[in-house]
Amino acid sequence: MFYHLLTPLADEFQLFNVFRYLTFRTGGAVMTALLIAFLLGPSLIRWMRRKQGRGQPIRADGPQTHIIEKAGTPTMGGVLILLSLTVATFLWARLDNMYVWIVMGVTLAFGALGFIDDYLKVTKQDASGLTGSLKLAVQFAVALLAGYFCMTTLAAAPDAPAGIATSVGVPFFPVRLFENWFNAPGVPFGFMIVPFAAFVIVGASNTVNLTDGLDGLATVPVMIAASTYALIAYLVGNFIYAGYLGVPYVPGVGELAVICGAIIGAGLGFLWFNAPPAAIFMGDTGSLALGGAIGAIAVAAKHEIVLAIVGGLFVLEGLSVMIQIASFKLFGKRVFRMAPIHHHFEQLGWKESTIVIRFWIIAVILALVGLATLKLR
Repeated sequence: MFYHLLTPLADEFQLFNVFRYLTFRTGGAVMTALLIAFLLGPSLIRWMRRKQGRGQPIRADGPQTHIIEKAGTPTMGGVLILLSLTVATFLWARLDNMYVWIVMGVTLAFGALGFIDDYLKVTKQDASGLTGSLKLAVQFAVALLAGYFCMTTLAAAPDAPAGIATSVGVPFFPVRLFENWFNAPGVPFGFMIVPFAAFVIVGASNTVNLTDGLDGLATVPVMIAASTYALIAYLVGNFIYAGYLGVPYVPGVGELAVICGAIIGAGLGFLWFNAPPAAIFMGDTGSLALGGAIGAIAVAAKHEIVLAIVGGLFVLEGLSVMIQIASFKLFGKRVFRMAPIHHHFEQLGWKESTIVIRFWIIAVILALVGLATLKLR
């Protein structure tokens, strides 16, 4: 909004020229989201405590310490994240950019789905909430639309490289290699790019949701991933930088750096209240929305596979659940003491703070490896 209101006045008031700069608007989004979270957080938490009574129901089959230590803590703190993120984005982003609407559409739709799930859990005092099949059906419907619009938006861009809309970039390999082989900047998927994009978005959303099991565990890795993709979006959205790095040029996608900035600011503000011992949990409202946002940004920036590296911690959490289920069904044995894997370490006797901080360190290392893929081509 600020871009559209103030940049036309830049000729008369030179100060307003700063609103043309993506880096300035990204920083503005960080600070705006952070300020909103700080201002609204205390009153929102008090309101949630009054409305929710006994707070989020704790899984009976989860770690027994959670039943004692976390019972009564209000959930749906993702509302605070979504409010901060949405307001900051619409204030600082260019609203004529289709990618902004696609990513925010996924974020808010997944957030609404998570809100309904959390609401059912709290009102019924049942940890099950919505059925998994229903949640997946809604997520895939939204993600398929997002994948389709990302494809058509990029295909319609007059200066987009040929074949980029339906291809997938591969890390560590330069664009020119695929241009020689396939006449496209990546591996061609054709229309299958749409279900592939949906898989990335839904996978990111649900693995972040699985990671959100300890105070602050999911929040910081999401911010780390958002910081990484802010830089990736900025670089691949710039023709000169993309050419120098040998990555696919995606016109217009740089604007998503503003959303990444808003995620960082909202995450920092929420972490202030979610730091151990948490005053509020983000719930599915926050985790499904944030994961979906990161997945959608990766799809729009044509760095879908890199997300498996940058978000490797989320992948590890998701794999631990799949391995546990498969092992138990096939062999009647469990590989981990409890899944997702952060609960396994709890059962080994690790303190919650130890697990969280070590997982943050892993997230930083993986993000650095993901960034390295930009140059190692």
